[in-house]
This record gives sequence, structure tokens and C-alpha cells, in this order.
Amino acid sequence: MPSIQLKNNTFSAKDVLLSAVLDLQRAHVESASLDARILLEYVLGVSREQLLMGMDRTLTVEQEAQYRHLIALRAERRPLAQIIGRREFWGADFTVSEYTLDPRPDSETLIEAVLERVADKNAPLKILDLGTGTGCLLLTLLRELPNAQGTGVDICPNAMGVARENARALELETRVEFVASDWCEQLSGAFDIIISNPPYIPTDDIETLAPEVKKFEPLLALDGGKDGLDCYRTITAKLPAHLTPSGFAAFEIGIGQQRSLEMLAEEHGLKVSAVKKDLGGIPRCLILTLTS
Repeated sequence: MPSIQLKNNTFSAKDVLLSAVLDLQRAHVESASLDARILLEYVLGVSREQLLMGMDRTLTVEQEAQYRHLIALRAERRPLAQIIGRREFWGADFTVSEYTLDPRPDSETLIEAVLERVADKNAPLKILDLGTGTGCLLLTLLRELPNAQGTGVDICPNAMGVARENARALELETRVEFVASDWCEQLSGAFDIIISNPPYIPTDDIETLAPEVKKFEPLLALDGGKDGLDCYRTITAKLPAHLTPSGFAAFEIGIGQQRSLEMLAEEHGLKVSAVKKDLGGIPRCLILTLTS
């Protein structure tokens, strides 16, 4: 079915939005209406309210062409956040790229779990983020804990570049450093809080993921090995050497991985002190502490 042909070579917001929704629906984009609207707001530089109040506005030829191009990218199933270059997380906008995972609402569960455990929000805490990506987890905690200092670790230089950009945008660059390292290999010292959302998807499951993920998000940040636990094995083995005696670690986990992580923790002198479920009731974050 062809896209709607616009009459008289004029392009109203209503016309192009309707056409775009149909294009995205044909491409099996589940959030077709929402994504089409967000992309039109992006092209026009308006808010949702401004768009709804001005659906009869006429787009310029340049605006219409740009919008069609962005809709075509979304129809290829490129993630919306990569198209517009940003994603909201915990009330702040974060720059994203093809080198970083798209920040997800599920990961806000980790933020909640950490903040629930910090008794003194003004304490001068040292926070380590293993596999920082966009930096959304670490930078969000630094916003919530005003006297904390952070270290973000990533093996991908391009991802660290995105994290540095986000730190500057949030005016946190003086409170954070970024280290190129394969997990803890280049680290020294101990931290009060260690957080991580490592790759935890079993290799064979990656082909079953949505096209937005398997085609466009970095494999390095997704593939957790045959059983999804490879990165957890590496991290838990090094964790005791980098935790202060009263410190704790917070791991995001995949569905059905809780018991396996509990066993890994026990092997390395750690214990699961708390489990935080996401809004769907699924265990999403484990809090680990030293056993002695």
C-alpha cells in the first residue's frame, strides 16, 4: 500500500503525521503513532502541546524531506533514540549513539535500589560504574548524591566519549572520571558503591531480540556468553578487592538469573543482601555485600 499522496504539494503536520504512522505500522513498529509524533516534534522543534495546537501548520519542503528521511530510518527499525540522538532517563536527557545501549526504564530499578540503601545522601561516597556506556546510571546517582565522586569504566572508547559528553551536559565533569579498562583490570582502590549493567543475554538468544536491538545496538554490550553469565563471573571474582568493608554492589540482571548470581556471589565471598523487582514484578537488581 503506497504512502498517502499529499495534495497541491502542501504538507500540513496532520497530513505528514498520518502518512508516517501508516508507514511505520507497515514496518511493524509497535509504537508507530508515538514515534511518528516524537519525530515530527523533533523536526519542527516544538513540544507535544505545540504540535497538537498547530496540526494545520504547513511544513516547508525541507522539513517534510527531513521528516520523511527520519521516518524511513525508523521503518528500518533503527531505535528512535539513535535517530534523535537522545533518550530520557530519570528525568534527564542523555546523548546516545550506535556505540551505547539505549537507556531503558528497567534500569531505573537499579537507581531506586541504590538510593534506598544509602542512608546519608550527602556522604562523600565513591561510586564505580562497570560498563558505563552512556553514563546514565553513574551520572544519575551523582545527581542524586551531591557529594559523591564517580568513576566510569568502559572498554569502548566511543562509548566513553558519549559518557563524557553527558557528564559535561549535566555539569558533572568535575565529579567523575572515565577509565578505559576491561572491567576491573586497570583499577585500583576501593569504592563504597559499585554498579553494573553488564551484557547478560545468552548468545543464542540475541537472534530472538527485536530488530531495534539485535541490528542496531552494540553486540559487545549485549552478549553475555553461552549462559549470559560470562561478565558476571569476571566481575564477581574481582569485586571483593574493590569494595570498602561497608560498601555494596548493585547489579542489573536478566530474567531467571537471580539464583545463578547468588551462587556466583557465594563463590567469591559475597552475599545477596537485597533483591529489587521492576514494575513488572521481575527481579531486576541484586545488592551484593561482603560476607565478612
